[in-house]
Amino acid sequence: MANSATARLGSAQHTSGAGELRERIGTFIRTRVIPAETVLDAGGGDATGALTELRGAARAAGLWALPLPADLGGGGLAFPEYAALAETEGASDHGPAALGSAPLLDVTMLRRHGSTRVREEYLKGLVAGEIRSCYAMTEPGAPGTAPLLTATRAEARPDGNWSVSGRKWFTSGAAGADLVTVMARTGGTARDRDGLALFVVPTGSPGFRVVRELPVLGAAGQYEIELDRVVVPADHLLGAEGYALAIAGERLALGRTLRCLRWLGQAERAFDLMCERAATRNGARGPLADHQLVQQHVFDALLALRTTRPLVHEAVALIAAGRDARTEVGLAKVAAARMLQQVTDSAIQVHGAAGLGPDTALPSLFRGGRAARILDGPDELHITSVAGRVLRGYGRGHGSPTRG
Repeated sequence: MANSATARLGSAQHTSGAGELRERIGTFIRTRVIPAETVLDAGGGDATGALTELRGAARAAGLWALPLPADLGGGGLAFPEYAALAETEGASDHGPAALGSAPLLDVTMLRRHGSTRVREEYLKGLVAGEIRSCYAMTEPGAPGTAPLLTATRAEARPDGNWSVSGRKWFTSGAAGADLVTVMARTGGTARDRDGLALFVVPTGSPGFRVVRELPVLGAAGQYEIELDRVVVPADHLLGAEGYALAIAGERLALGRTLRCLRWLGQAERAFDLMCERAATRNGARGPLADHQLVQQHVFDALLALRTTRPLVHEAVALIAAGRDARTEVGLAKVAAARMLQQVTDSAIQVHGAAGLGPDTALPSLFRGGRAARILDGPDELHITSVAGRVLRGYGRGHGSPTRG
């Protein structure tokens, strides 16, 4: 959290204004969002009511939609400015939704690549929290890491619109979404790069349905969806036909970096819980904090946090500058996912049996850490992609990539 030991030891120095805003966000997450997590995790009507109340409180506190465009009703923070706050906001999985920053990826994508109608019809509603959106790329037979295998098809209709059919899964938030962006093949066969497109699909369209929920290690929020000849207006195509991979690449770079920032915040939360437990718990041989093996857990967790943060913020800086950040994002994503799992595992170990039960957030944080190693591409994908890029650079005589 914002007042934790790890936050005080953070690598970046920010202005007093940014520090004050970070403290306000930390207080809101700690006093409003975290106490509501049990209700929010359960889903259903009670969760909807709790989230609505939190969003109203965030607006009243001046914390609503901070990284979203000011002309659309957001706070207008640039990405580097928001990155300094995202760790604190992301200490709870529900933080981005409660504070209105969750649609950042969709708003950015639709603003850059949407038609005039798409921008005018949906953007202000997304920023205001009046409508919700989601993104569907992964398919039961075609993982998100292999988009060229996309089997969902979009066929041009005589009236100029599109007919989209296919099935997607692990689509976050699909059950409550008003819009879903769908990757579909408009031409060619599997492994053709030029035959893919992205479509903005209103979920109220005939032929769209949520097939089932797909709990991730017991946690709700992921869904399988089906599109059966869903008619999509011609102007709901994002960018040009065949441009899907470029748009998806932009989205993934930003999305993976945002996840890393939020994983840092969650790891700090687990670190705080571990240190508080060690400092206040007495075992048969005295305070846990005096045990060398407990101190080893604390040291290793702090080292993981402190060495991961600069990797993540290096990716932030490159994305903000519009530079190629593929290597840095890949490094940050693997490091942050591993770090979150390591820190939460150590926190559970120091808590003992109490770390396995419902009285702390550690089971949820650990589940998130394990899922992090698969979300937005498994570790193996990033490892082979980064290593391959590095080795190709040596083959071309470009020198060492270790200096950035």
